[in-house]
Amino acid sequence: MKASKTTGINASEITPRELFYARRRFMQMTAGASLAALLPRQLWAGDKLAGVQKSAYTVPEELTPYDDVTQYNNFYEFGTGKEDPARNAGSLKTRPWTVTVEGEVSNPKVFDIDELLKLAPLEERVYRLRCVEAWSMVIPWIGFSLSELIKRVEPTSKAKFVEFISLNDPEQMPGQKSSVLEWPYREGLRMDEAMHPLTLLTFGLYGELLPNQNGAPLRIVVPWKYGFKSAKSIVRIRFVEQQPISSWTQSAPSEYGFYSNVNPDVDHPRWSQAKERRLGEFLKRKTLPFNGYGEQVAQLYAGMDLSKDF
Repeated sequence: MKASKTTGINASEITPRELFYARRRFMQMTAGASLAALLPRQLWAGDKLAGVQKSAYTVPEELTPYDDVTQYNNFYEFGTGKEDPARNAGSLKTRPWTVTVEGEVSNPKVFDIDELLKLAPLEERVYRLRCVEAWSMVIPWIGFSLSELIKRVEPTSKAKFVEFISLNDPEQMPGQKSSVLEWPYREGLRMDEAMHPLTLLTFGLYGELLPNQNGAPLRIVVPWKYGFKSAKSIVRIRFVEQQPISSWTQSAPSEYGFYSNVNPDVDHPRWSQAKERRLGEFLKRKTLPFNGYGEQVAQLYAGMDLSKDF
């Protein structure tokens, strides 16, 4: 992909910072979580990430407004409504935080989140994010290729897949008190997918640390797959020999396959995937195969039937 200067957004489209923080604190206090409003500022959106480089992995498209990116989310750990994560995620404590890397690796390790932040140079990458529900965003994510971490733990020849396990703490994540999914949330990638340079180990967006509702303090972003493949609030990364069972595949295997590559020719059983609505736009646009990243990733699936391996 060619490097491109990202397109800015009008200040009028962004909720003022002061209003954003005031609203978040008010919602937490009225929900009986006044302690969350007193947490150190590093646990909230707004902390700038220094030394971030511009990346060649950037799409030349208009950015989705910050307010939409942070106020309209799928994150069932905080509720099934799109506004629930922003309303409820203040209870999540993102420091201290550790990530255990284990399984079929020569160098298993427990990483502190701030140690991970310094593992490789941070890049800003403007990626499309396509939700399985047929809406999409364009977001300036911040992180580095997951392969940087993988190389350091040295997977063995038995490592064929990578499994991502999210935090399981119903006190911090009230949505986990429901049985909508079996907790903790689990996702997985084939090893070559995980090693692909587009697969991003993600710490921030819009120049800042990830807001809680967007998967703080650590998530992955796999831009050619539907959004639910990009696990959030990760606490464990496991290298395994057998294909892991991901949460949505376990919950509804006829609707959510392991690969879940964006494919306009394979409809969800309850709706078409041929078109999508970009947040902030009225008209729908055509869905692109592999979310527009086919030139970079199609070779990963050569010889596969992508209507069967969906």
